[in-house]
Amino acid sequence: MSAIYLVRHGQASFGAADYDQLSELGVRQSTLLGQWLAQIGQDMPLLVTGSHRRHQQSSAACLAALSQSCGTSAQQQLQDPGFDEFDHQQVLLRLMPQFADRAVLAAYLAEQENPARAFQQVFAKAVARWVGGEHDADYSETWPQFKARCNAALARLLERIGSGQSAWVFTSGGPISAICQQLLAIPDRQIFELNWSLVNTGVTKLLYRPGRVSLSYLNSFAHLENARDATLVSYR
Repeated sequence: MSAIYLVRHGQASFGAADYDQLSELGVRQSTLLGQWLAQIGQDMPLLVTGSHRRHQQSSAACLAALSQSCGTSAQQQLQDPGFDEFDHQQVLLRLMPQFADRAVLAAYLAEQENPARAFQQVFAKAVARWVGGEHDADYSETWPQFKARCNAALARLLERIGSGQSAWVFTSGGPISAICQQLLAIPDRQIFELNWSLVNTGVTKLLYRPGRVSLSYLNSFAHLENARDATLVSYR
């Protein structure tokens, strides 16, 4: 039986001009994951990333820590944009086009008692609009197209690995949720409840044998809990 480990990237730079890069916390989270893998004797025979920089930076920090701790490196590294996140900016702006002006968004958040929660509520409504299917013409990639892309990326990966092999995939919360939805038959209206719960650098393990993929565990972040510092746990 083969194993696929899906890793949500480390914390990105939310609120910065360029979201697609790790924050200092994101680098720390990824480093702790690599150290944890060394501690439990886990290697990375195949390492796959999406094309986003936050995916590549997360995998690089993790692999560097793993290599430094035990001298292990990935035997093969691949990139597959099928594991990329959906266009979250487009999804948000189709609901709130005024937020294209960063000053307007900043002013809106400054007025809120809890800016992070307020943004989450707006973004959840934007995602619900995207998933609902009534406005598909507004999006360059519809929700069904996104799900199909993510699951096609998983299928390509399964064709690559042999029996008993494992692969590590550094991706985003959206692809992980879409893949888990297919495995667990989660309704569209509920899938983003799962997405919101995924921790940065949390690990989801899939088991594969010919003709069957199953979920072993979801959103494990023992490497962060082991550090005994609650500030290491983040969700975007």
